[in-house]
Amino acid sequence: GLLRRSGSHGDPFVALAPGSAWGTKRWPYYVDLAKRLVAEEFRIAVIGSKPDTAIAAEIIESLPQGSVINAVDFLPLLASAELIGRAQAIVTNDSAPQHLASAMGTPTLTIFGPTVPEFGFGPLAERHVVAGHEGLNCRPCDRHGPKRCPLGHWRCMRELTPEYISTLLMEVLNPPVPV
Repeated sequence: GLLRRSGSHGDPFVALAPGSAWGTKRWPYYVDLAKRLVAEEFRIAVIGSKPDTAIAAEIIESLPQGSVINAVDFLPLLASAELIGRAQAIVTNDSAPQHLASAMGTPTLTIFGPTVPEFGFGPLAERHVVAGHEGLNCRPCDRHGPKRCPLGHWRCMRELTPEYISTLLMEVLNPPVPV
């Protein structure tokens, strides 16, 4: 399969799912996060469908060759679930890959911008962390995520920094050992 062709069969990797049907639910810093992870010796798999091709290309072009698996628009749903199931963890927006990760039990970091997990669509994997800008009284602004920010500032996503998301990912990857 895809892992064998990429020469990484069996190597651990972190999945990134940068897409969403709703533009305001796409966290804008996946390229920065990917660079940060590769610098920490992580391999990356980028997951998504045809509309995610441009952001996937941006991520892949920013990384050294051999450090990333491009699974965007290559895999049917079940194969995507299988790939997510093999990941050490996934970083995803509030979108379909989060639900696949829940089904596969993959440790999950879900980034919520205009929506909130309280709507009932949060991650269900045993190990999961939710990122969301708690200090904004405009959140949630929409049940599914509006086409554009009603207030024009999109702070719910812009102010979730790659440093912050990276720190949360390390919590997902290395949960505290119960005493």
